[in-house]
Amino acid sequence: MGLLADNDIVALLEATPGWERAGDSITTTVTHAGFLPAVEFVNRVAALAEAADHHPDIDIRWNTVTLTLSTHSDGGLTAKDFALAKQIDTL
Repeated sequence: MGLLADNDIVALLEATPGWERAGDSITTTVTHAGFLPAVEFVNRVAALAEAADHHPDIDIRWNTVTLTLSTHSDGGLTAKDFALAKQIDTL
């Protein structure tokens, strides 16, 4: 797929509110009403991720879910990360 240049990452982050760069990844944190809604959200993310064959790192802490995206096979950020981030934002 190919790594994105820094200026492309900056532009894509501006178009993807709620996501921040964390080194070679992008991350977002979403808070829900409780544990079960948080897990239900993760299940919806999992379905998107499986369909895209691109899987985020997921951290669940009671009602808070942190998602981190990076294209590990390419060693950093690619268009695939931002495409999945935009899909996740529709949930």
